[in-house]
Amino acid sequence: MIHHFEGYIARYVGDALLVYFGYPVAHEDDAQRAVGTGLGIVGAMHGLLLPPSVRLPQPLQVRIGIHTGLVVVGEMGGRDYREAMALGETPNIAARLQGLADPDTVAMSAATHRLVEGFFACHNLGPRTLKGVSMPVEVYQALGESGAQSRFEVAVTAGLTPLVGREQEMGLLLERWERTKEGAGQVVLLSGETGIGKSRLVQVLEERAAEEPHARLECRCSPYYQNSALYPLIDLLQRVLQFAREESPEEKLGKLERWLESYDFDLKDSVPLFASLLSLLTSRFPFPLLTPQKQKEKTQQAVLAWLLKEAEKEPLWLTVEDLHWADPSTLEFLGLLLDQVPTALMFVVLTFRPEFIPPWASRSHLTPLVLGRLSRTQAEVAVCRHQRDLA
Repeated sequence: MIHHFEGYIARYVGDALLVYFGYPVAHEDDAQRAVGTGLGIVGAMHGLLLPPSVRLPQPLQVRIGIHTGLVVVGEMGGRDYREAMALGETPNIAARLQGLADPDTVAMSAATHRLVEGFFACHNLGPRTLKGVSMPVEVYQALGESGAQSRFEVAVTAGLTPLVGREQEMGLLLERWERTKEGAGQVVLLSGETGIGKSRLVQVLEERAAEEPHARLECRCSPYYQNSALYPLIDLLQRVLQFAREESPEEKLGKLERWLESYDFDLKDSVPLFASLLSLLTSRFPFPLLTPQKQKEKTQQAVLAWLLKEAEKEPLWLTVEDLHWADPSTLEFLGLLLDQVPTALMFVVLTFRPEFIPPWASRSHLTPLVLGRLSRTQAEVAVCRHQRDLA
């Protein structure tokens, strides 16, 4: 779990671990990674099975404390033993928080909570006095993930100001949407720097088209799953099928079969492919003997067939965000999809940062759109509107 979120195990101290997030490699979401790791460890402890020969006087428990702040990192120790240590108040506060946390819980400081608010459900434990810390520290307990997948989704819940200075880009997107409804499917490659407004632009466009009949599907790539084949599609399917964590594999398989039947899929051929993609085992429909490459190809074709069937009912609007974190299999699938778009009622919006270079050749139905920075006047208008909305 620690390595999955790219944490760094700095030290083993008895039965405790000291873990850094943001060193030696910094990420834009290290606080989220730390809390996600903590919750993952607590969850893993609940499902931990010990050998029958091991008998403990009480169940295994874990306490986790998280704090965010400045540190100085350097090598410490003598000639025969040296290690990189983070020096400062931050690791000390994290250790104190760990000490006051209840068993099998994750405690965090207000500094960490401000960075992850909206991504996790949290309970305010109030101010606590920590040994060696002059002022009381506001402490929160992380309860679980909120379901928000991006900073933009979190911002939406707090309210957004009107879009400023994107009239030209909005006009282009609306024109491509109109072409799609006329039967000429379109793809927009929307790029821009972090936080420049890619998701906001797509949201406003969707609001304008909300009254028109169409189906809307959205998925996003994740920095945590860059090595997981087809992760965005798997996550999309799980949300479409409304899988719940507490459901048994049999219940999920039942949902999958009924869903495939609604699209007139041959269950014998399709269930094994989709079940394997969703990590479900099925005995009713045995999986055919295929090479890994052939299985991947047939799975991609099955997902593509589903999207095309969806587009036959009404115009389909598919948004795939953050392609700069896409795994190779997802990019390969998108290449297959883009080949089919011109003859389908399908509007595809792909968003990414400037460092990502789209691997697809230029085609008439592909429209690159680069979001530049707002002018000084536009930025001032946006700030004024935001301040007015806060008042």
